[in-house]
Amino acid sequence: MAITMNGISTGQALLLDGEIYQVLEHQHVKPGKGGAFVRVKFRHVKTENTLERTFKAGDKLEEAPLEEVELEFLYHSEGQYHFMDHTSFEQIALSEEVLGDGAKFLLENLTVTGLVYQDRVLKVMLPTFIVTELVESEPGIRGDSSKSGNKPAKIKTGATVMVPLFINQGDVIKIDTRSGQYVERIQK
Repeated sequence: MAITMNGISTGQALLLDGEIYQVLEHQHVKPGKGGAFVRVKFRHVKTENTLERTFKAGDKLEEAPLEEVELEFLYHSEGQYHFMDHTSFEQIALSEEVLGDGAKFLLENLTVTGLVYQDRVLKVMLPTFIVTELVESEPGIRGDSSKSGNKPAKIKTGATVMVPLFINQGDVIKIDTRSGQYVERIQK
């Protein structure tokens, strides 16, 4: 469905140059001379790159209705990540390209949000934080404090994160999935 630039709203998904973008912000401008125009800031749904464009007030773009669905991560096999849709209970296989950097933080049974357009998952959004156990780390030394520095440690998913020196193998930690950084140690 075509929508005029006067009718757009923040968060709306639109087709622009054959790609799907979400409206981050928009501003209607009516200069003293000439016709009114709309300045729009977009974010690409897949790549998250931002883009600013200016349109005449009467220009039209095609709306791209996105649906958010809950998906549960089941397993990884032969380059495919398998999820179960919580509403239809169907299994969906996604490539690492769709998951992006988030693939390294997928724990079994983790519930994620999928952005779907025309029955195709375009992007998977992980929860902001995950809690997982360290499976490999050099032992901490008595007297190490959180300000002494960091060391690499491997989590259950196989990803390597930097943790403070006092963290040991077997400790349960919280990780920010947006940045891949250690947040805190969780007491068992």
